[in-house]
Amino acid sequence: MVIRKLNIDEEPPMDLLLLADPSKVIIKEYMQRGECFVAETDAQIIGVYVLLPTRPETVELVNIAVIETQHGKGLGKQLVINAIQVAKSKGYRTIEVGTGNSSIGQLALYQKCGFRITGVDIDFFIRHYPEEIFENGIQCRDMVRLSQDL
Repeated sequence: MVIRKLNIDEEPPMDLLLLADPSKVIIKEYMQRGECFVAETDAQIIGVYVLLPTRPETVELVNIAVIETQHGKGLGKQLVINAIQVAKSKGYRTIEVGTGNSSIGQLALYQKCGFRITGVDIDFFIRHYPEEIFENGIQCRDMVRLSQDL
């Protein structure tokens, strides 16, 4: 597997991005301001993440996704670790990530990769998404914010 920055002339892998964020409008907005990285194997994109500068010396991992046929193989963890390394190499001092209260697997993954919970944005997904989101039988309402010093 190779992880590389998406080339300017390439279309972003919208099908993958939509696995992590159901809003095309929101994805297009942060894709304009962020940097997209893709994981490839045998010339097929199997994973993606987006880094978005938010404040001086701070970057946010705003989208991370792996194609469903590759779930459970540790690729998500490899992408998160790569995002941390890229953020460090670009001189950021803090990396942040937010995920839904219902995203149990993602909450575990981020903490295993060294992120700590720093707060909760109550009703974030109610305010920003027109459709209700459910995962693991739980309504996704709140954004759980996590952070890691680099």
